[in-house]
Amino acid sequence: MSGMLAGRVAVVTGAGRGIGAGVARLLAAEGASVVVNDLGAALDGSGADAGPAQLVAEEITAAGGTAVADGADVTDAVAAEKLVRTAVDTFGTLDVLVNAAGILRDRMIFNMDEREWDDVIRVHLKGHFNTTKPAAAYWRSRRDPDGHFRLINFTSTSGLFGAPGQPNYAAAKMGIVGFTYSCANALGRYGVTANAISPGAATRMTDSVPDERRRPGLAGADDPTRSPDNVAPVVAYLAGEASDWLTGQVIGARGYEVSLFTKPEPACQLVGTERWPVPQLAEMIERHFKPAVRG
Repeated sequence: MSGMLAGRVAVVTGAGRGIGAGVARLLAAEGASVVVNDLGAALDGSGADAGPAQLVAEEITAAGGTAVADGADVTDAVAAEKLVRTAVDTFGTLDVLVNAAGILRDRMIFNMDEREWDDVIRVHLKGHFNTTKPAAAYWRSRRDPDGHFRLINFTSTSGLFGAPGQPNYAAAKMGIVGFTYSCANALGRYGVTANAISPGAATRMTDSVPDERRRPGLAGADDPTRSPDNVAPVVAYLAGEASDWLTGQVIGARGYEVSLFTKPEPACQLVGTERWPVPQLAEMIERHFKPAVRG
């Protein structure tokens, strides 16, 4: 199949449903050979079902693309390493890793138990690490600074802006941003770029958010602007060979809008000549920081 990704090989985790499935289908439509990975778990991470990944792989092949299904659990480091090896053994290489797998265990911080915290951190943050480590090791072994290898992670506005009912999910997703920055800085010499996508779409996750916590005016799942497939085009661009210049950036994809987020930087700075006396520091903080916070 021809397209801008012809000849490239991609692994997409969480590709059995929602955004991951849309990404896998579009990468394949653009010519990539795709390993469609999904454990097939419930939204809270329980259970397993090979069906969703297999269905997406069959849809891709029926449309003339190339794909294989994989049911590895990304929280298992050994299984995640085998997932990367599946791409190399089946298609001869690995060019693109898309980490889209995730679960939810929503609870306000004062009600959250330790397992709800640990499970979400494990799937999102550790899951990203478990797949990225063997992929990075493989790319490093290639010794190709012009390899155009791609690491594409998934963050969330929950982390970027701090969703009140998702302290575990927000922490994991903001952790993924730092992880992405680190990988961009560490792996560039090996021909690898790293980016994070902050998506906005109607998925199993968004459907599970209680009505009282939904943002006002949020369109329903039947609105075409909320289709998870709308997130896929920017992933396809990043997966191509022309996106090296964009490494280390967080990209928003919501409806028909694509955004570039700024990296954290000081909004205001106080510079003294000695250790600050607390009363003077308090006065200076209130004088100079308040306008920056309000602005």
